[in-house]
This record gives sequence, structure tokens and C-alpha cells, in this order.
Amino acid sequence: MNQDTTRINEGIRAREVRVISAEGEQLGIMSTDEAIRVAQEQGLDLVEVAAASRPPVCRIMDYGRYKYQLKKKQQGSKKRMAGQTMKEVKLRPKTEVHDYQVKLKHINRFLLEGHKVKVTVRFRGREMAHKDLGLEMLERITKDAGDLATVGSPPLMEGRMLQMVLAPSPKALVIKRAKDEEREKQRAQERAARMAAGDKNKAGQPEPEEEEEPEDEDLDDDLDDPEEDDEGDEGEGDENGSAGEAPKGAAGQGNADAI
Repeated sequence: MNQDTTRINEGIRAREVRVISAEGEQLGIMSTDEAIRVAQEQGLDLVEVAAASRPPVCRIMDYGRYKYQLKKKQQGSKKRMAGQTMKEVKLRPKTEVHDYQVKLKHINRFLLEGHKVKVTVRFRGREMAHKDLGLEMLERITKDAGDLATVGSPPLMEGRMLQMVLAPSPKALVIKRAKDEEREKQRAQERAARMAAGDKNKAGQPEPEEEEEPEDEDLDDDLDDPEEDDEGDEGEGDENGSAGEAPKGAAGQGNADAI
């Protein structure tokens, strides 16, 4: 685990520091004690941001909040990396126009979802003598994907397969982020609507009436006639007979990454 080595407040060793305010304004050079006093008067911290400078540069900020925001940013970056997978689209050197358009549609969809796409052209038999057709196919894919894709790995021949990797462009990632935010906003609205409907239904229900306690005479009658309970228990075994085994469902199949 990485240990935080940032110097703040009394941990700053320099006698003088160049101070930047919380709003980004230059406050000039002042003694470290005075800079700490200025920061504490605002309920903030004095944080050393450039220790190698002479004098060191310090900034007034809420260091706890800064660390929290930095941690959230790092977690979001890791989450985006974990959500990115490699998809694969396979073609032939002489793929028909209709099939080509279908494959291109899949490639664009994968890119807009934030995935990398491996585009593979497979050669068979005498097709190996026409590798130029495969290169033309990949160049056409790159051109038709337009500003949604960047070439992550250029075309490379491996055995009978010509492969290249396309990565989502900044524009594709911006579109994906906008769609994710819109989807999350819609989910939040649906959750709020369900909660409001639940509160409304709960408010419309009458309060349950309190059950009256049985009189002493009824309790005594139940104790005097235990046979009635025994007779009622005899029929329970027949009603709770062994249930048949539930049919086993077929194992679910995962989504295929290769198309």
C-alpha cells in the first residue's frame, strides 16, 4: 500500500514558502508559520505541492477533500479499464457488401460501448495469394469507422489471418459517457418514481386494527380440550407430502465476443 508522503501544515520543513490561495491566487512568499495561520483561519490546510522549488510552493486547500476526490478519480479510471474488453469481428477477403455492412455496424457498436475491436481477415487455400485484398479490406474498415476509431495495432499477418486492433476514439468515449450518464439519470428517476409510488400506497393503507385479547374462559377451554389440537395435527402430514423435484434449467450461455 502506498504511503502518503505529502507534507502538510506543521510537516512542512522549509522556513519560507511561496503560497497559492484556495482560489489559485499568488499570495507571495511568507514564513511557513504565517502561511499555516492564514490557512487555518480559513479552516483549510497548507499543502506542499512543489517541494523542489526554491522556496517550496504550497497551496491552501482542504486536503482531506482533495484526497477523497483523487481516490474517486482513480477508482473511476480503474473501473473504466476493467469494463473495457476485446471484441473480435471476422471477415473474408471477398466478404459480400451486405455482410460487410453488418460487420461494420457491429464494429461501430463495440467502439461506442468503449471496447477495443480485433478485426480479422481469414484466408483459405488459394486466397493466400491475394493478401492485398485483406489489406484493402482492413483499410476500408478503418476509413468507414471514421472518427469513432483509432488504430491500436496496425495490420499484422499471423499464419492465415491478417489482424488489426481498433480502439475507441476520444469522440466515441465522449458519446459513451453521455449515454451512461443519461442511462443513470433515467434509472435514478425510475427509482424515485417507485419510491414515491410505494410511499403513496403505504399512506393509503388503513392502520391494522388491534386484536382483542381472548377472555380467560376461552383460554381455559383450550387447555381443557387438548384432543382438538391433536386431531388437527394428524392431517398435516398428508398435505405436506414430498414435492417432486423441480426440473433443472439449461445452463445459460454467455454472450459471444467474436462475430
